[in-house]
Amino acid sequence: MAAKLAVLTVLALLGSVSCQSGYGGYGYGDGNPTPPPPPTYPPTPSPPTYPPTPSPPTYPPTPSPPPYSSPPPTPSPPAAGLRVGYYDGKCPGAEGVVREAVRGANASIKAGLVRMFFHDCFVEGCDASVLLKPTDANRQPEMLGIPNLSLRGFEVIDAAKAKLEAECPGVVSCADIVAFAGRDASYFLSGSAISFAMPAGRYDGNVSLASKTLPNLPPPFADVPRLKAMFAAKGLDTVDMVALSGAHSIGSSHCSSFPDRLSNTSDMDRTLAAKLKANCTSPTGSDNLVAQDYKTPDQLDNEYYMNVINRKVLFASDAALLKSNETIPLVYAAAISPKLWQRKFGEAMVKMGAVEVKTAANGEIRKVCGFINNPYSG
Repeated sequence: MAAKLAVLTVLALLGSVSCQSGYGGYGYGDGNPTPPPPPTYPPTPSPPTYPPTPSPPTYPPTPSPPPYSSPPPTPSPPAAGLRVGYYDGKCPGAEGVVREAVRGANASIKAGLVRMFFHDCFVEGCDASVLLKPTDANRQPEMLGIPNLSLRGFEVIDAAKAKLEAECPGVVSCADIVAFAGRDASYFLSGSAISFAMPAGRYDGNVSLASKTLPNLPPPFADVPRLKAMFAAKGLDTVDMVALSGAHSIGSSHCSSFPDRLSNTSDMDRTLAAKLKANCTSPTGSDNLVAQDYKTPDQLDNEYYMNVINRKVLFASDAALLKSNETIPLVYAAAISPKLWQRKFGEAMVKMGAVEVKTAANGEIRKVCGFINNPYSG
């Protein structure tokens, strides 16, 4: 009863919520039929032992003002040069080209595009560095980092870029295409419920190192303090982190990402754990795929938060949201109000899209998204 009253207090203070007109969040799932090698993360201390969480959890006192009530931060610093409608006078219809390329992709690829946006922004900033392919000069770019081996959707980005280069040569950056694609994939996967404007004006970066992926991308076993620290390092707060976690309502994951969750000491729902254990057991030793959201795997919705509450999530980092007094109210607020979460997800996507963006001073507009211009410039 105390938990319910606290959430009602949050919603009462918020008033009516409406979606903004106008991107994953982080994730470890994919949907790639050819599984990559099981991730080998750097040694980490054993996860802390938490006291049993009561069911239903007891809310901490609701802060005043409530966590979702503060005005959203400015999406990007003025120095970044990002603005909505950036290509209106430079390449009219550019955003529509990207949206049509995304529209034709299946649900699994769309989920991959949301994930790609997150993985790009968290390593070297939102600069399309995740798209750079191996070359003699750089044999280990980001895309070969362990967390990125299962990324998908590159063909959608390449198709949009090829069309835009034919229409507006050297104008639309690959970094902006990735940002638009993450936004558009969110729109389609949510049945148009998540709709927001994405500022543009990013330049493409020239630095891409696989060695920077593991230190910057949150691992599936992270607890809340570690998640908060990794998001804070990118200028994102706890509200952003919880909102973007909702991207785990789409896509799938390899069993190797959550072996600890299937043990008898895990707090995962026993029925789900048994099903996953059966699915993840393979006589051939292959790393099977399972849906991240067992109820609505192809819909970007707030079902994820009900799964967290019901202990039916794959990753320790998901379950951790129910073990922190700071994140529990946010989880319940998102579970109760779809519109609230949809708005916060869009705001967090825009805010993430401003992370360490490149300008003309330290970036370029690539001709081909997989390669920097230098070797190919005339």
